[in-house]
Amino acid sequence: MRFVLVPDGTQARYRVREQLARLSFPSDAVGTTNAVSGQVVVNPDGTVVREQSKIVVDLRTLQSDESRRDNFIRNNTLQTNQFPTAEFVPTAVQGLASPLPTSGEGKFQLGGDLTIHGVTRPVTWDVTARLNGQDLTGTATTSFKFEDFGMSVPRAFVVLSVDDNIRLELDFHFVRQS
Repeated sequence: MRFVLVPDGTQARYRVREQLARLSFPSDAVGTTNAVSGQVVVNPDGTVVREQSKIVVDLRTLQSDESRRDNFIRNNTLQTNQFPTAEFVPTAVQGLASPLPTSGEGKFQLGGDLTIHGVTRPVTWDVTARLNGQDLTGTATTSFKFEDFGMSVPRAFVVLSVDDNIRLELDFHFVRQS
């Protein structure tokens, strides 16, 4: 089965805890983009067809509530002129029913290789999904440290601190194709 991402209902986001100088409490910096494309191909037994599966996020389009943060993240942390995309190649699914269900909700883990900032590392996403006819919707999350992908924790004079933990979230809408 081939599941192709569609723009309607698909959004990628990062979430990082920060403490700004002008605030007396920490908050989450959240950047989002709808520039997500790709597909996941799964055999009837639930195994992933790695060679045909990839999800790509255009990091140049990430936007938060602060344009200065966005420019800093693009130019310094992610270096999107050199590394414009993040790519995830799924390799394994754990906890998915076999044979694959035709409808309903489920939770499972999706493992694979994530490439950010020119560095590829294995990651595992926690996925909550709902299959309804040809539509597969849900949310996937994973987290890691900046240094895992060769990035430095952002430092700027208006930022007192940034946690060394990045949470990635993907709200997805796949359409199943025969």
